[in-house]
Amino acid sequence: MRIAELYRSVQGEGRLTGVDSVFVRTSGCNLRCWFCDTPYASWTPEGDDLSVDEITERIVALEATHVVLTGGEPMLFAELMPLCERLRGVGRHITIETAGTLYQSLACDLMSISPKFASSAPPSAEHPRWHARHERSRHQPEVMRRLLGDYDCQLKFVIDQPSDLAELSHYLADFPQLRREQVLLMPQGVTLADLESRRGWLEAYCAAEGFQFCPRKQIEWFGLQRGT
Repeated sequence: MRIAELYRSVQGEGRLTGVDSVFVRTSGCNLRCWFCDTPYASWTPEGDDLSVDEITERIVALEATHVVLTGGEPMLFAELMPLCERLRGVGRHITIETAGTLYQSLACDLMSISPKFASSAPPSAEHPRWHARHERSRHQPEVMRRLLGDYDCQLKFVIDQPSDLAELSHYLADFPQLRREQVLLMPQGVTLADLESRRGWLEAYCAAEGFQFCPRKQIEWFGLQRGT
């Protein structure tokens, strides 16, 4: 697997916010969100090719019980299956962060899915090929149904503008099995100013609709820095 970075930090988003964790960031993605905050794992992928044994050894050496497999898109890699088995064998809690466009049968304790809306597509004038590919790939309802049926899931939606909330309603209507407490809405942004500019109206919407507001605590704690 090509790994962009592997480090120990604190989970800043979702159900396990505040939990000491090892993050394993795979390099490579089948989408190209314009707001991607890890372009070194998507737009300009970088990193080292590591074996499952090497990745496991590095994780174990960092001595955290929770492991987050993220990207990029970790579900692109066939090696994810044996890696998860190895991690389960050494007693690790496994979170997989994915866009929900690809399916694998894995040892996984929490599937953290971040579906992408139309507003996530890169500008068609600047990136016509990726715009078309992103639009074709970003929503895979049958994959989502399998993930929701097979795993303990949280859905973490990046909300950039109020118009995204209408798309959210249409999206959730297709998945009546979802409980409101599984749905987390996270403001788009990589600075505190960006996040605060969206927080007011989005947090109010969550309170009114029974969704979970999901702050990006890692931005508050560390800023936008690699290895955090």
